[in-house]
Amino acid sequence: MGLSPSCDDWLPLTDLRPTHRQLRYHVTTFGCQMNEHDSERMKGMLESLGYTEASERAQADLILFNTCSIRESADSRFLAHLGEAKRLKRENPERIVGVGGCWAQSVKEEVFARFPFVDVAFGPGQVHRLAEFLTSDSLTAQGYFEFEGFTGHLPAHRARRFQGWLQISVGCNCRCSYCIVPSTRGLEVSRPMDELVGEVEAMARDGVREVTLLGQNVNSYGRDLRAGSPEPVSFALLLRALDQIDGIARLRYTSPHPKDMREDVVLAHAELASLCEHIHLPLQSGSSRMLKAMRRTYDRQRYLDRVALIREHVPDVALTTDVIVGFPGETEADFEETLEVVEEVGYDGAFTFIFSPRRGTEAAELTDGLVPHPVKVQRMERLVEVVQRRAAERAQRFVGRTLEVLVEGPSRTDPDRLRGRTRHNKAVNFAGLAQPGELTQVTIASATSQTLAGEESLLARATA
Repeated sequence: MGLSPSCDDWLPLTDLRPTHRQLRYHVTTFGCQMNEHDSERMKGMLESLGYTEASERAQADLILFNTCSIRESADSRFLAHLGEAKRLKRENPERIVGVGGCWAQSVKEEVFARFPFVDVAFGPGQVHRLAEFLTSDSLTAQGYFEFEGFTGHLPAHRARRFQGWLQISVGCNCRCSYCIVPSTRGLEVSRPMDELVGEVEAMARDGVREVTLLGQNVNSYGRDLRAGSPEPVSFALLLRALDQIDGIARLRYTSPHPKDMREDVVLAHAELASLCEHIHLPLQSGSSRMLKAMRRTYDRQRYLDRVALIREHVPDVALTTDVIVGFPGETEADFEETLEVVEEVGYDGAFTFIFSPRRGTEAAELTDGLVPHPVKVQRMERLVEVVQRRAAERAQRFVGRTLEVLVEGPSRTDPDRLRGRTRHNKAVNFAGLAQPGELTQVTIASATSQTLAGEESLLARATA
């Protein structure tokens, strides 16, 4: 008994191996939001097979790792965790160890030779094949690495019942010189719009209030569908269709590409009630010379033009970004240009990375102009100072305002307070009585570069 070669036809399976107790699983996730989405689908699929989740790895019959291959630090952390799995496997040889995700895809030719205790390995497009492996008669080591479908077709086990991921596409057609995604997730393939609308309608019926759309380049969604579609297809049209669904209070998405950030999407932010006032617009570098070396297909001025367009239509927008420091060939002048853009734009937050080469990428072959590690570190410190200073300045605009907050649970630093997020994607710690999943109004009393603090408004309490 097994699955169809495509997860489009996913059906729950029954575990065929005899057992005297319920089997347990443990999943560890590394990397991006797409991996978090994929892990939720792994968990949903496993629970449809009769597994239950174990709180600790040592309690699990099935240990899974959903890996990332974007940054070297993720690889290092994963390998340390894999060492513990090896020890647990040695203690109980019946325990199954599985490795999925982008790292597994990137080392598919050598994963079993390097880690002979691993039982099953699979790429991002092969999550559904894990069920086929677990329900097979013979559990010999197997690797699955073809690009076959969307994990979005699998059942989900959500971390929070009121927040959901929506995988709108997989893969990427861009060829950024530092990025391994096209070789680990394949070329871009979009899911049909009616299928996505149906999935979000089902989420709304399940009580989901906030949906985050996922793709390697979300705003190029639908280009591969247009030739065979009688109706117009675009990312902006998808946003408008999802905005019409009753029960969905908030729509978010990640990540767009600056080259594809067009006016129709910006206008959607200004016009759609559910689309949040937050846009993550990756910069990577403020130097046009470096952007060309990175194969980013836009220059400094085009990027700044996109920022101006966004702020013209959505003045209160929160802009966040990604920046890479120390790319091969980056001079002090190039880095100064990056600082200038960060200063000028004034981001509400940024993910900053020291460049590390990824095997299989064009940038890994560059040998000229390598930036010494101490210089990278010093530049990173200077960049973080500007990012945090400007983010702290930007955050002051919220002080004294009353903002809508989606409650996520207790504060991480004070269990007597609550934590949630504004539509601007700012974390808020506040005193109040609202429950997780509720939308409430919070009056902001103070702000730092990363978080806001305040109290649930008296009006919110009176109308709850």
